[in-house]
Amino acid sequence: MASLKEIKQRISSVQGTKKVTSAMKMVSSAKLHKAQGIIAGLLPYQKALDSIVAIFLDGEVEIKSPFMAPSHEGRTAIVVFSSNSALCGAFNYNIIKEFIAVVSEIRKQASLSDGEETTSLVDIYPIGKKVEEAVVKMGFEVAKIEGYKDGDYQRLAAKPSRAVITKLAKHLMSEFEAGRINEVKLIYHHFKSAGVQTVTCETLIPIDLESIKASIDSNTSLSSRQYLHNYIVEPSVDKVVAKLIPQIITQKLYTVLADSFTSEHAARTMAMQVATDNAEDLIGELTILYNKSRQSAITAELLDIVAGSAK
Repeated sequence: MASLKEIKQRISSVQGTKKVTSAMKMVSSAKLHKAQGIIAGLLPYQKALDSIVAIFLDGEVEIKSPFMAPSHEGRTAIVVFSSNSALCGAFNYNIIKEFIAVVSEIRKQASLSDGEETTSLVDIYPIGKKVEEAVVKMGFEVAKIEGYKDGDYQRLAAKPSRAVITKLAKHLMSEFEAGRINEVKLIYHHFKSAGVQTVTCETLIPIDLESIKASIDSNTSLSSRQYLHNYIVEPSVDKVVAKLIPQIITQKLYTVLADSFTSEHAARTMAMQVATDNAEDLIGELTILYNKSRQSAITAELLDIVAGSAK
């Protein structure tokens, strides 16, 4: 059995850890509340953009946009979102796991053997220190953007910026138009609630207008759809939609960044809450052990005294 001094030191150590986890939970909880406000403001705007496009598509107008379908063979750009720091449960592990699965699928589609390099097939844009470290460790190079400095990806994960993410969106669209990439995939956590964040992989470019139309139709009542076509559009529907598509892509990328940021702090809040609860339980167990050991020591001393007086 450990000595009283060792038990007391361990109790003190766990109490110090509990203070740290409790403070981290409070900080992440405050950041989560702020991030939820950002998401609450972004989603209606995103839905409004999608709704406008869906309304115009109901008119069976042929839309021509370079971002609708790949007409060339090229590399796959993967934008993957993680956190800069740990202590957020399986948040980063799940993202890296999904990234490896996506890369494996790309290898399979390209029919690469085990000895052939995947780096010739993908461009990786890691938003977050943890996934950036994993990407480099796997032998991939981090894709560069003109105007981005070293550490900008990490700063973007720590503090979402629309101006910075817009540069990334423009870069991806120009790469797609130039034929250097044929699709852009996003890997991130989608925030559902403070206790649930799901890993999501979806295609950003080429944009699927039919899926946008289907999602809007499923969420719009028949009575509402009766009034959706009374628009006079200048110069024309196809030109307006073609102008809206780059805005939708940029907005989607920023929404995903905010979604990942919110999910990170939700995961960290839950992880630190669990750690704090475990610390409280451990302190309780150690306190009981300390009291039992102290009582045993006192009893042994009393027995020694009684035995000595009897002699």
